[in-house]
Amino acid sequence: MRTKTINWLWIALPLAWHIQARADAAPAPQLSAEQLSGAVKKALDEMGFQFDGYLRSGFYASAGDNLPKGQYQLGGDLQHYRLGNEGDTYIEFGVGKKWTLGNGVSWGAYVMPTLYNGKTSASQVYGYISGLEFAPNLTLWAGQRYHRIQDIHILDNWLMQDGDNYGAGVDGIAVGQARLNLSVSSSGSYANDNASLNNARRANFQLTGIASNPGGKLTLTGAAIGGDFAIGKPGAALGLLHNQKDFLAAGLNNSLFLQTSTGHASLSGQFYNLDNNGAAQAGARQSRIADVLDWQRGRFGGQAVLGWQTVAPDNAAKYRDATLGGRLSYGVAANVKLLTEIGLTSRDTDNQPLQRLNKATLAVAFSPNTDFWTRPELRVYASHFTWNDAAAQANLSGFAVGGRTHAATVGVQIEAWW
Repeated sequence: MRTKTINWLWIALPLAWHIQARADAAPAPQLSAEQLSGAVKKALDEMGFQFDGYLRSGFYASAGDNLPKGQYQLGGDLQHYRLGNEGDTYIEFGVGKKWTLGNGVSWGAYVMPTLYNGKTSASQVYGYISGLEFAPNLTLWAGQRYHRIQDIHILDNWLMQDGDNYGAGVDGIAVGQARLNLSVSSSGSYANDNASLNNARRANFQLTGIASNPGGKLTLTGAAIGGDFAIGKPGAALGLLHNQKDFLAAGLNNSLFLQTSTGHASLSGQFYNLDNNGAAQAGARQSRIADVLDWQRGRFGGQAVLGWQTVAPDNAAKYRDATLGGRLSYGVAANVKLLTEIGLTSRDTDNQPLQRLNKATLAVAFSPNTDFWTRPELRVYASHFTWNDAAAQANLSGFAVGGRTHAATVGVQIEAWW
């Protein structure tokens, strides 16, 4: 019996050695960039770290002396079609850390420095605590933060938000299946030197996730503004947003905004017309309707918008802004897509000629894949802008310098978020 055991060992030991040697020599499995990124993110999440941000920059040129490299718009919230129309550099880099304290309680801090055309600031600096025994599902926060709901990307405008000032609030109050956020803010921010412009203050609510119909959700927002205003008066804002998935067809999504405001309240829910010197400008009665479509079907993606906004200032003529346009994306190769954006805008001011400004952009973009929302995206573009005489007369100190009624820009831009 002992002899047989020894014989088997003489066979088994070299075999095991050979198998182990082959295993040691085998190359380690290679991780894709996506797998590696996911693994790193998971490790950071487990340690409570948060890293996010945004970047756009590049080479910008105008086809003419003393002409802007971008920012061609009539001035309204719905006027800036941004593709090939930015001509600037903007970077924001967010860093956060969350600490778990036990018994379900955690707290965290977050800061977001920014750089815009060489000027540094901080758009967010705040702290929060959650998991308290008397409110386990709520998050309490204080500081300055983005408190954003939804934007129109091609216009570079958040139509629903109430952040960007010193404030405090509570998020996540259950109202049936919906969630309620409440906040209060003063007029100070890291971008100005005075934390009490006109003693301005506001209270906001955001009620999100209201089930309305199959595939549809409603959001309600509101603001109340108070202060010691030498010019203008306190105000209020109300907003409704309906989001519909698979609108008319699979992969087509629709967002409908209905908003109104008065006094020193903006349509988005922020302060309106408070300057940095402590003196209020006049308020206004405002209203807005905007409808946005976005889609991705195979290689074809995009976003389109139709909007109308009226502003009746307390001490100036009433005006109406209209916009119609969109950006289309089509994948032509694994990492190459063609982009085009067209924007038709107008401003109709009481007792003044109608202003019109239109733009068209063509671009070739390079990105990890060809989906509309994929970033980073490096674009080579050319843009053409035309406007009528009324727009030229209203913007002689801006894009219509010298009385011009057209302009062209070219550039290479990278845009990324993470």
